[in-house]
Amino acid sequence: MAIIVNLDVMLAKRKMQSKELAEQIGITLANLSVLKTGKARAIRFTTLEAICKVLDCQPGDILEYKNDDEL
Repeated sequence: MAIIVNLDVMLAKRKMQSKELAEQIGITLANLSVLKTGKARAIRFTTLEAICKVLDCQPGDILEYKNDDEL
């Protein structure tokens, strides 16, 4: 099982660069990159909320659960 991070998809839909999102939500570009690549072990709800607010989306648009057989 895995949690898939679709942040790149939402950034592309909103025609926004990672740098711009990082600045608007107040995290470093390096930390945003860790999140985008799925290497983050956790995400604060406040960070998720800020991302959703800036990208005008729902948490389910960014995070997705898949079984191993779906990967």
